[in-house]
Amino acid sequence: METKNSPHGTITDNNHAALWHGRFAEGPDAAAVEFETSIHVDERMALDDIHGSQAHAAMLAKQGIISVEENRAIQEGLSSIEKDLSSGALSIDYSAEDIHSFVEATLTDRIGDPGRKLHTGRSRNDQIALDERLYLRRVIPDLQKAIVSLIKTLTNIAENHKSSLLTGYTHMQHAQPGSLAQHLCAWAFMLMRDVERLSDSLKRVSLSPLGSGALMGSTLPLDREAVAKELGFEGATYNSLDSVSDRDYCIEFTSDFAILQQHLSRMCEEVVLWSTTEFGFINLSEKWSTGSSIMPQKKNPDFAELIRGRTGKVYGDLINLLVMMKGLPLAYDRDMQEDKAPLFEALDCVQGNVIVFEAMIASAEWNLPKMEESCFGGFANATDVADYLVRKGMPFRVAHGVSAKCVRLAIDSGLSAIEDLKLEDMKKISDLIEEDIFDCITPRACMEGRKTIGGPGAIDRQIEVLKSFCGKF
Repeated sequence: METKNSPHGTITDNNHAALWHGRFAEGPDAAAVEFETSIHVDERMALDDIHGSQAHAAMLAKQGIISVEENRAIQEGLSSIEKDLSSGALSIDYSAEDIHSFVEATLTDRIGDPGRKLHTGRSRNDQIALDERLYLRRVIPDLQKAIVSLIKTLTNIAENHKSSLLTGYTHMQHAQPGSLAQHLCAWAFMLMRDVERLSDSLKRVSLSPLGSGALMGSTLPLDREAVAKELGFEGATYNSLDSVSDRDYCIEFTSDFAILQQHLSRMCEEVVLWSTTEFGFINLSEKWSTGSSIMPQKKNPDFAELIRGRTGKVYGDLINLLVMMKGLPLAYDRDMQEDKAPLFEALDCVQGNVIVFEAMIASAEWNLPKMEESCFGGFANATDVADYLVRKGMPFRVAHGVSAKCVRLAIDSGLSAIEDLKLEDMKKISDLIEEDIFDCITPRACMEGRKTIGGPGAIDRQIEVLKSFCGKF
């Protein structure tokens, strides 16, 4: 192919020329190639592209579309590329348009004409849809394992702190006495659902799109089911047009990442609050803290803040994908090349955040006296006063009013807790109140008395469920 000069340079004719160059009389401008190339993003799918190509070539030979000898040459050539990429003997050629072009061109360099037959019966449209699915099926389990590791760490800490008191909050006001174990298990169950969401999303990439071609399949006798089975899929996708024209699986996984990141951000927000002098519940390791360039006394929870701060990046990646796809007609449009960067960025971000959060929380120390102190004052046992009266036969709505009057009396008397009231004063509000109320409304009694499923008094069951879940991975 003869090419013409441009202010930016030209592309010459060789095996690394664009796969579509045959229709064009001129070579693409170098600046145009640089603008449209995706290999810097999709290079991480090199091995997935190779494995997909190996299965495709084997099927072509089985169907008699290429010869046994040609298939052997293709298989050996692709295996040598995989080996050399893995060992570092071969480097990615960033002048290639995308990872598909690089693999095919390198193969052709090594084995000649059989390499030019590899693309028979497929398009880059179904090829990229396959590579993305293969990649996600390969790496999502690694993210799940990282999350499960964090769940295990939280569960182990919780098991050691089943009786460690910690007040619960609503509206950032003292609500009811709880435990550190209850709070950490709440975090763990949030993360458990994140793992389950990822498993559900993997079901949506369980079918192979390869063989869908550009959009309408192929006139060649392809065996799509055989390729799907070879690559570990449950089967082939049902509609070739749909197979190459949607990226809902990218959106779905990135949505999963965004929800996971939201959970991490909320957890980090609490770590930041708890590490303040005002709360003082947690003491982060110096290995996972930083100082100030001007204030020598500072010990800052920067890693929790960074995880929290990167939430916007993951949310932005999700919005990026949603907006990119919102107005595209069927089938493939080049806009869809931009699906990989936000998907990969969100994945990398949340995976790194999970690993850092686990290291940070595992090395932290807990200020148990300060946490227990938080359960006193603030009238966090007001509901327990009402429950005490309910057990004596008083309707809850009436008991709620009695408890509220006790709170009001304490406030008017300059007291910070119901238990600081005198029994005779409380009996003036309700004669059902007896001396035993003071044993029922201590923070520990309040926490341990909540034995309903899911409560802090039933923490052993929660820990058992979390351990059982982690044991599946």
